[in-house]
Amino acid sequence: MESTEHTYSFHITLQLNARFRPLDRGDLEDALAPVLERLELGEINGGGTMLMPSGEVKYCDIEIGLKDGSPESLERLKDIIRHFGVPKGSRLLGDGLDQPVGEQEGLAIYLNGRELPDQVYADCDVNYVIEQMNALMGEAGFMYSYWQGPEDTALYFYGKSFQEMKQAVAGFVAEYPLCQKCRIEQIA
Repeated sequence: MESTEHTYSFHITLQLNARFRPLDRGDLEDALAPVLERLELGEINGGGTMLMPSGEVKYCDIEIGLKDGSPESLERLKDIIRHFGVPKGSRLLGDGLDQPVGEQEGLAIYLNGRELPDQVYADCDVNYVIEQMNALMGEAGFMYSYWQGPEDTALYFYGKSFQEMKQAVAGFVAEYPLCQKCRIEQIA
């Protein structure tokens, strides 16, 4: 019987300029793994998450073993990454390798968790905010992850244009009580 075991000895780190919780990063790993394996290009070896002092995610990594470090293998990997879409500012890192990848932009909305009237927190639902913002953004963007801090809850959306995403939700953010005193930042 012929062995189908592969040796993927060229190690690459896909450093994602994305504020993905480990579970959300795992979703991307789970999507990438079968493609890399089917093409006999490589395999996912793990990942990690870098936190800011506040506990909010700063960036995350996906560790990849490639069959080799040839320009062809690296281009195929970059094509796969482009297909899945990763935020601007992401990088492929390895021995002598530091290449930018990513085309998506990121929008974070930080919902104020302390300064609104108690009735707002009782009557409003963050899940409604997510649902409405995803619907309003349409093809422009989608929520990929979140973070709940001691004073704010951050929702992270990624898409083709920060400005398009921000403009699409501006009316809703201005009117929905839970969005009052929020801040919106470009994160990629």
